[in-house]
Amino acid sequence: MVAPSGSALLPPPEPVQLIDPQGARAPEARAAGHAVPDAATLLAAHRALVRGRRFDRQATALVKQGRLAVYPSAHGQEAAEVGAVLALRATDWLFPTYRDSVALVTRGIDPVEVLTLLRGDWHCGYDPIAHRTGPQCTPLATQAPHAVGVAYAARARGEDTVVLAFLGDGATSEGDFHEAMNFAAVFQAPVVFFVQNNRYAISVPLARQTAAPSLAHKAVGYGVPGIGVDGNDVAAVLAVVGAAAERARTGGGPTLVEAHTYRMDAHTNADDASRYRSDEEVAAWRDRDPLDRITAHLRGAGLLDAALEAEIAAQAEADAADLRERLPAGPVPGGDELFAHVYASPTPQLRDQAERLRAEQAADELEDAR
Repeated sequence: MVAPSGSALLPPPEPVQLIDPQGARAPEARAAGHAVPDAATLLAAHRALVRGRRFDRQATALVKQGRLAVYPSAHGQEAAEVGAVLALRATDWLFPTYRDSVALVTRGIDPVEVLTLLRGDWHCGYDPIAHRTGPQCTPLATQAPHAVGVAYAARARGEDTVVLAFLGDGATSEGDFHEAMNFAAVFQAPVVFFVQNNRYAISVPLARQTAAPSLAHKAVGYGVPGIGVDGNDVAAVLAVVGAAAERARTGGGPTLVEAHTYRMDAHTNADDASRYRSDEEVAAWRDRDPLDRITAHLRGAGLLDAALEAEIAAQAEADAADLRERLPAGPVPGGDELFAHVYASPTPQLRDQAERLRAEQAADELEDAR
């Protein structure tokens, strides 16, 4: 298949939107040829959003209780994660970032296993092969070349596998992103690069990341089509990622999807977001809440009544209670474990750091004994 060129690569002037923030059908011009998914798909997405929101709130509470080492919340971004995952087949692969725990729950991974890494364990908690889902990745964009490699290998084996690589806006500034995009474009690897543009890479605003008109425009330089989507509109995310996945599956090569969204919470529990963004900005995005939007749409269409809402909410509460019950206490590693397996033979710097930590711990123990 011949790759598109010229203006065919450019994203639409505005991000694709199918359902507006009030829950009504968006103007046809915003659809850019995409159709609203059927009722069953939207109801499944709504259920996954309710479950994802409750999981995220529970995980946030757990980190405050000291039962998790860290938790990067996806509050406000759930539609992007849920819609992208539901657009995949079970045989496709997913490569997530550290903020994509809701995506993993939507993928069907046990929530306890999802949170294992965030408790401070050495392991990611779930079987990547069984779930066709890579471990959550903290260094920005390092999973992108892995995603491309899996996609390239699957195509070489004659499989119709598509790989979805989650990225943040900050990841588009990394060399791994460039290498992954370039390789995927040249070799037409079946990859969907899904960038959740939540406006900040920790405290660095988007304007300090790029001078491009949008992150979707970055695709043009690689000969890859780019498209923007309202990341708080789960219907639009389903449609756009579904179309990109089908294009990749049928030999059309990679696509860069930029989901315009916003994280309502701080970067992690260790971050003070008030240092770099205003309350007014956060309030404006609260009016675009992804769960409120699809709920309003389904109510207006007569597809969601009070009884069904109560049933879904009760199941989400039961899930949260089950997570609280089954999540074990966080591991309490010894200090030496910080330095184990970093290198086959510890460097002088590591040995020095280990000795200094032991000295500090011994001093603390002596002080506690007094």
